[in-house]
Parts: sequence; C-alpha cells; structure tokens
Amino acid sequence: MLGAHAHPEITLHTPSFATYMELIEGGDWPGVGEMMLASAHKLAQAGADFLICPDNTIHQALPLIASRSPRPWLHIAEVVADEAAARGFHRLALTGTRWLVEGEVYPEKLAARGIAYMRPEADERQEINRIIMDELTYGIFKPEAVVAFQRIIGRMKAAGCDAVVLGCTEIPLIMNDQNSPLPTLNSTCLLARAALRRAAAAK
Repeated sequence: MLGAHAHPEITLHTPSFATYMELIEGGDWPGVGEMMLASAHKLAQAGADFLICPDNTIHQALPLIASRSPRPWLHIAEVVADEAAARGFHRLALTGTRWLVEGEVYPEKLAARGIAYMRPEADERQEINRIIMDELTYGIFKPEAVVAFQRIIGRMKAAGCDAVVLGCTEIPLIMNDQNSPLPTLNSTCLLARAALRRAAAAK
C-alpha cells in the first residue's frame, strides 16, 4: 500500500499490564477508562492523529472516556463487524477473555449491523480465559489448548455460527483459518489493517 518497507509513523504507550488487570479483576471499568485516557493524552502530545487499542477486553471502558479523548479511536469491534458484513457472515462465535465475552463490546457493534452472535457457555468461557491468561500471555502454547478451542468453536459451528471472532490479541498465536472449524476474524490483524488504511488516507 505504501511501498517496500514503508509504514506510517507509530507511537506506542502502555502502562503495566498488571495495573490494568488489577482494575479489571476488581470490576473497576471507570478506572480502566482513565488509564486509556491517560495514554491517549500522552499519544496526542506526541503527535498522534488517531488512536487504536489492540486489546479487545479494555474496549469495555472506551465508551466511558471516548467523549473526553483528545483524539478519535478506531473501535476494534466495529472493524471486525465491518469485515464480517463485507464477507457475508450472519452469526459469529465470540471468543476472548471472560470479561470480553460476558460484556457488550461485540454484541453492540454486531447488532448495529444486523449480525447475530453466540457466546461460549460458562464453563467454556472459564477454559478459554485460563488458556489466555495462564498460558498464551506467558508464551506457553500447548496442543491441548488448540484442541480445546477447536472443540468450543466446533460446538458453536454446530449451533449455527458461520465464523468465529478471535477476540483476544493472543488467540491468533494458536488459532487460524487452517486449524479452526470456522473461518476466523482475527481482530488484531483487522484493526492493524484498518489503521493502515486510515493513516494512508490521511497522507
């Protein structure tokens, strides 16, 4: 799109993941939002034109601070919903941390486009969350984790889903179109591509 080896200027800021997790585990979403807003101000001061967050889970806090943000955000679930609509998917299986799949980050954006969704069962949510938080975030990749995802995605396929949202940055480390029972919507890659298109259009 931009030429060999070319990419837009990128500035990154993130506090410690542990600080985020302390607030998330305590259900303090306003606190999560304030952390996002603090990063937004630092990035704006560094010259950023717009903001992205590749973490699906903390998007739950974005509505709490979006109106106060110094720069606009690309919303990861909106990007995924756009791709799902463009590819003609009608019912998506949701995967991600338990906070994400129990929240409204994806349901709200999918419903706005007339796309149905299915959440994992309670025990499946716990299993997916354990794999993400106890294994994938530490760089631990087990064949058993792939089998677990295949089983859960396969059940949702049998229940009528036609694609699966890989709604966590780490899930694509072990799941993809080659080993998933359903076509995958890689939220991380889709957000990155949307950011590239937006940055290129602003040139």
